[in-house]
Amino acid sequence: VELTGNPDGPLVALAFKLEDRKFGQLTYLRIYEGVIRKGDSVINVTTGKKTKDRAITDLFEFFCSKDPVKEDPHMLSQQIKGLRILAGWTLKMSSRLEALDARLANLEWNGRICKKTLQKLKQSLLQEIIKMFRKRLDENVELPMFDGSGPVGGDDSSGNISISENIKLIPRLIRMHSNEMEDIEEAHAGQIVAVFGVDCASGDTFTDGSVKYTMTSMSVPEPVMSLAVQPISKDSGGQFSKALNRFQREDPTFRVGLDPESGQTIISGMGELHLDIYVERIRREYKVDVSVGKPRVNFRETVTQRADFDYLHKKQSGGQGQYGRVIGYIEPLPAGSETKFEFENMLVGQAVPSNFIPAIEKGFKEAANSGALIGHPVENLRVVLTDGAAHAVDSSELAFKMASIYAFRQCYAASRPVILEPVMLVELKVPTEFQGSVAGDLNKRKGVIVGNDQDGDDSVITAHVPLNNMFGYSTSLRSMTQGKGEFTMEYKEHSPVSRDVQTQLINTYKGNKPADE
Repeated sequence: VELTGNPDGPLVALAFKLEDRKFGQLTYLRIYEGVIRKGDSVINVTTGKKTKDRAITDLFEFFCSKDPVKEDPHMLSQQIKGLRILAGWTLKMSSRLEALDARLANLEWNGRICKKTLQKLKQSLLQEIIKMFRKRLDENVELPMFDGSGPVGGDDSSGNISISENIKLIPRLIRMHSNEMEDIEEAHAGQIVAVFGVDCASGDTFTDGSVKYTMTSMSVPEPVMSLAVQPISKDSGGQFSKALNRFQREDPTFRVGLDPESGQTIISGMGELHLDIYVERIRREYKVDVSVGKPRVNFRETVTQRADFDYLHKKQSGGQGQYGRVIGYIEPLPAGSETKFEFENMLVGQAVPSNFIPAIEKGFKEAANSGALIGHPVENLRVVLTDGAAHAVDSSELAFKMASIYAFRQCYAASRPVILEPVMLVELKVPTEFQGSVAGDLNKRKGVIVGNDQDGDDSVITAHVPLNNMFGYSTSLRSMTQGKGEFTMEYKEHSPVSRDVQTQLINTYKGNKPADE
């Protein structure tokens, strides 16, 4: 579905998170269609994680609250209106709520007497409401949560939404002016607003419930640098995990993994500064002291020409053996291909039973996860299976998977593989007097200057520089420009390294490999 920006249509908004120096982490909503107002209920279509227990807990907390604010007759009346809609399928319950709403309308806020009256009213309905909700939630039915249609407003919403979806109330809408906040009552299609009290991740889609659209996934580049981090104290493991989970939710370019050999936690991102910021946030916000390993650039490998394979995996050691033969070739994918790995089955006849084909594909994918040059993943690879052979008794999925792994290793060297390194688009703004020394330093780092413009007394230089040569660049730039230079860096592409760099990387990899490999 293509959104048209209709201000009168159903609400569709995309969430993203940004860190603000003054206010900390803020959640923003970019509104593509419809209107959102303060107090609206919205649905997180992407995650849909509201549970029945959470729904019951929320109700219980509200009805048992001793918060004077929540016991204001007007505030309670607004909540009762929401409950009337929520319980609308039960005529008896709806009439009870209407009666309660009428009594609330006649109450005056006069301290203790009114407080006792309100508590009595709340308690009189509490058990019945919880009982009703448990029954309906256990049936896992779709509740008529909201009525009406069109733009949402006040405490109203629209659409029939399953209780399993993530329902959120928007308590505040904020328009940001530089570092100042302005509370607003509503926002329309085309606007970006900050919200509070909404738990979500960047890329989540919110609607008013009348539609269940989800925005297409954001284009997120693969991480180009990794770093090993570990909490120094074992007692800090909980806070450490909490921090990493939060960072992943707010930043799609930040990844967390585990090194299978060392067992260390590996964080990956878009550069040295990117990862340094998160390490510092772990220390500052979560009070967790961590040890940090040496940054590691995420290289890739690829093939440059076709190479044939013909491998027979045969093993007999008592009982059922292993037998599988695969024949075909590997080749590079065409330039500009959207996929990084492609498997094509061109078998004719039943030389290999069809139920073994997925195991063959899985074997090649597994082999491509670690190239023979420096152990990094192989990309832009096409595998074509043309023939093979099977045994009536000894063939199995494991046999064909192993045959595929060894077949890939057999032909990989003949495909003339090369190493790819991440190249960054670097933009620098420096005083013109330092332009020469900055440009010379970029050349030493094997950068290619692609643009040089003038902005007042400053020079704006654009260059493509290998990430592996950008370590410590912030310090170098400050030194060259007396602290007056600044730069930004973003991922551009993976490009082949020079022959001497490839030789150096291969020798380093072989020197670090265990002797038994």
